[in-house]
Amino acid sequence: MKRKLIFLLFATLLLTPWPVAYAYDDTVAGQAPIQVEAAEPEVAPKMNAFGKAIGSVTPGDLFYIDTGSITADMPITLHITNTGELVHYYRYLTLNVGVYTETDTDQWEKVTTGNGEPLPDTYITMSNGMVSFTLPGYAKYKITIDKGCFYCYGSTDQSSVLPEFYLTVG
Repeated sequence: MKRKLIFLLFATLLLTPWPVAYAYDDTVAGQAPIQVEAAEPEVAPKMNAFGKAIGSVTPGDLFYIDTGSITADMPITLHITNTGELVHYYRYLTLNVGVYTETDTDQWEKVTTGNGEPLPDTYITMSNGMVSFTLPGYAKYKITIDKGCFYCYGSTDQSSVLPEFYLTVG
């Protein structure tokens, strides 16, 4: 009797579905991974936010993406990571995100849709905190802030009122 009970318990444990965790690598066999590089501070967007200031953003580059060896379209998401801190300093912060493709060495043009029309304007704000888009493979891209506006309540530390960006690919 005891032997049958142990066998039944063992069989039940083997047949019970268990949660399984899967991990995978997005790199397709034979293809190099996507290269993402943050822009140098000299070419990054600039803004001068101080007490009770309504201002604009000087355009600049955020990230460079190389999908030159990837055949598939890649979903990209740009995040503002410090919106929790920024809400204490801004009434609003609206940034126009630009996506450019490299046509020649250091020559960039705005990405267009499949039928040649320009991409619609994409804005990242403190309310949405992120924007997503899809980029085709076999190209180099740069993600920029083309323009923007803000109303700053004020801060004693200029670096605490600047948005911080994070880019996810895939």
